[in-house]
Amino acid sequence: MTMQRTSLFLSTKYLSMPADSFRMFARPGVVSLAALFAAVALLPGCAVGPDFRRPAAPIVERYTPQSLPVQTASVEVKGGEAQRFVHDMDIPGQWWTLFHSKPLNDLIDQALKANPDVAAAQAALRGAWENVYAQQGAFFPSIEADFNPTRQKVADILTSPLANNSFDFSLHTAQVAVAYTPDVFGGNRRQVESLKAQADWQRFQLEATYLTLTSNVVAAAVQEAALRGQIAATGRIIGIQRQLLELLQRQYALGQIAVADVAAQEAALAQSQAMLPPLEKQLAQQRDVLARLVGRFPSEAIAETFELSSLHLPHELPVSLPSRLVAQRPDVRSAEEQLHAASAEIGVNIANRLPNITLSANVGSTATAISQLFTAGTGFWALAGNVTQPIFQGGTLLHRQRAAEAAYDQAAAQYRSTVLTAFQNVADTLHAIQSDADALKATVAAERAAAKTLAIVRRQLELGDVSPLALLNAEQMYQQATINCVQVLANRYADTAALFQALGGGWWNRSDVCAGAGG
Repeated sequence: MTMQRTSLFLSTKYLSMPADSFRMFARPGVVSLAALFAAVALLPGCAVGPDFRRPAAPIVERYTPQSLPVQTASVEVKGGEAQRFVHDMDIPGQWWTLFHSKPLNDLIDQALKANPDVAAAQAALRGAWENVYAQQGAFFPSIEADFNPTRQKVADILTSPLANNSFDFSLHTAQVAVAYTPDVFGGNRRQVESLKAQADWQRFQLEATYLTLTSNVVAAAVQEAALRGQIAATGRIIGIQRQLLELLQRQYALGQIAVADVAAQEAALAQSQAMLPPLEKQLAQQRDVLARLVGRFPSEAIAETFELSSLHLPHELPVSLPSRLVAQRPDVRSAEEQLHAASAEIGVNIANRLPNITLSANVGSTATAISQLFTAGTGFWALAGNVTQPIFQGGTLLHRQRAAEAAYDQAAAQYRSTVLTAFQNVADTLHAIQSDADALKATVAAERAAAKTLAIVRRQLELGDVSPLALLNAEQMYQQATINCVQVLANRYADTAALFQALGGGWWNRSDVCAGAGG
């Protein structure tokens, strides 16, 4: 195919020449040049070095030492529903829609369109594939056309090089040069293979960027909802404490309690009020985080806000087969492509130690006038071949090969480390989801008991049956239980999102974004 393209270039360029001119390019020497290029291009060659094979999936049956329960614990509150583990359930590409929150969906759409990290990863992928295409150009001959007009004067004491013995003359040279390096030992093929692996690595880096971005938006939204929940709970507690302070102030006016009891209640109220500014600061900073994720400046307001009550907890949770996890995780696939690139680099360095064949040729015409170019007697051609075999370079090529082999061993170890981390991530989130359900059940029970206790102690205090110290203890218990309930509920949402992220995020089912240029 290469020689057909070269011949086509020559024939179309000179098709309109006079017959005598065209015969210059049809002489036996030029024909043998084309034949030689065609023969070399068809030389059978093998790519030296190891042929890459994807690592086998780990042979494990589950992520945790014990089998997972059918479903988690449940409690009758919003977000306390039982979650069922579904083995080998596929993950939707837009997994965040399972939270049934339109503001969340809208915010993620904005982030995917405007986040600069995504744009940077897309540009990196396009650049990686351009490097592949550039290297593939070495499979073809390089062809250059050259025209060199000169004006010369020969010293009178010398003999003129021209037939008319003129000492002043113009010389016009037009030629086409062809150079070709056959990939006999597959060095270029291995280089292209390495670059393709690097492009695929960049592709999975892009997928990891998508997954990280969407997961961070969900986590930030859940954190905002948790902070709003804590602020609301703290506000309710402050309201209760103000009512109790008014009660104690009335009892003090009646002489039923000491002023120290009123002061203790005032201190408890002040402590609760002091909790609000840090929570409000965290909420403001969380809004800044969301603005950054969607590609905005902190001064640019985001319309979407989040409450835990507006989020739906997914009831069915996917648990992919362990053997499929390595194919789903973008970071594992990235590590695999790094291993592939390192394998191909071994072949590149082996080929560098073997003979290198280069063919070159040029054909053209030289005349003293442009109008005489390509006429009879003005043509010339040259054909050259070169074989270079490295003999001694101080061990440089050998040690480069060994360095490539060591880099492969390093990439293999890093791949295994990435796989182990991936399995750990899934196991951690599965443990967390079960623990969150149990914790929420216990925390809700504690919050209800604390609320009941506070109500009882309040009535007893009104009747003078208990001391104000018992009221303070009941308040503290209720306050802590209420805040804990909000935090544990938020953990359920956050760890559920973390499970989807740990399993790969369903990128193979996604069609909502463009993965950028690729092969």
